Amino acid sequence: MAESRKALHAYVSDAAHEQWHGFAAENGVSVSAVLEVFGSELTSSSGGRYLDVVTAARGIDAARRRRRATS
Repeated sequence: MAESRKALHAYVSDAAHEQWHGFAAENGVSVSAVLEVFGSELTSSSGGRYLDVVTAARGIDAARRRRRATS
């Protein structure tokens, strides 16, 4: 039986889009496979392993909320 899957949709900057696809192409994998691996690693026990990623993501989220509030 085939494994069930769900779509993950996100709006990212042009630069981020190119970075994801460029990384995947250079490594001979799909973006969805890279996301699958990262997803399996993101647990509450990840601790500070992804602190820099979380900090950057919070900044992006805050900037997007500010832009929406002023639009």
